[in-house]
Amino acid sequence: MRVSTKGRYALRLMLDLAMNNTGEYITIKSIAARQNISEKYLEQIISILNRAGYVKSIRGAGGGYRLAKEPVEYTVGMILRLTEGNIAPVDCIDGDIEGCDRSNGCVTREVWKQLYDAILGVIDHITLQDLLDRQKNMVPFDYSI
Repeated sequence: MRVSTKGRYALRLMLDLAMNNTGEYITIKSIAARQNISEKYLEQIISILNRAGYVKSIRGAGGGYRLAKEPVEYTVGMILRLTEGNIAPVDCIDGDIEGCDRSNGCVTREVWKQLYDAILGVIDHITLQDLLDRQKNMVPFDYSI
C-alpha cells in the first residue's frame, strides 16, 4: 500500500482541525499556511471530507471548517479509506478473489493477507486523538534550518 498525497494531506488537515479546535470554524487559508499545502488542493480534499460528514462547514465571513465529531471518533483508517479507496495490497485480499484463478492454491496470498492485517492493525487503532496526544509531546521542528 502506498498512500498518496491526498491521503497524507487529508490526515494532516484533520489533525490540524483537531489541534486548532477552539469551537470556531477554521479557514482553508489558515490550514494551508500552517501545513504548507496548496489551498486549491486542500479545497478538493475538504470537499471529500465534508461530503462524508467528517467535517462541518459554514460559508461567509467567519466561515470555515471544523471536525464534526470528537478526535477520538476518527481513525487513521477511516480517513485513508475515504481518500484512498481500496487499501489492500493486492486485489484478491479485498474480496476480489474471483479475479484470480490461483487463489485457492496460492501461498503468496497468505503473505498479502498478513501484510493487509498488519496495516489494518495499525491504521484502525490509531485515532486523531492519539495523533493529537503524540503531537503535543513532540519537540517542534524548525523548518527554517
